[in-house]
Amino acid sequence: MSDLPLAPVSRRTAGDGPETQRPSRDLEAVYDVPVLVSAVLGRSTMQVSQLLKLGRGAVVELDRKAGDPIDIFVNNRLIARGEVVMLDETKLGITMTEIVKSDRNG
Repeated sequence: MSDLPLAPVSRRTAGDGPETQRPSRDLEAVYDVPVLVSAVLGRSTMQVSQLLKLGRGAVVELDRKAGDPIDIFVNNRLIARGEVVMLDETKLGITMTEIVKSDRNG
């Protein structure tokens, strides 16, 4: 996600009148702050007794169908949906297909 460009931030202070644009360089202080990025393929609910019976090769059914978009979270906040892609023979990646608009008040 560090390759995504950041848009300028609008900030209004008392007495400014119309919103003024702050250059993105004001955000440079947070560029090196680490964030946790998680991709959720699906979820499942089970009882502890079922969980303890799982072993190697066990299959856990998820609440998504094959081909459904996966949820992409940053610091436990849903920010996007996407698709799993193969980067090479051993690595997976994610292509973002939709940015999720969220209500920051709730």
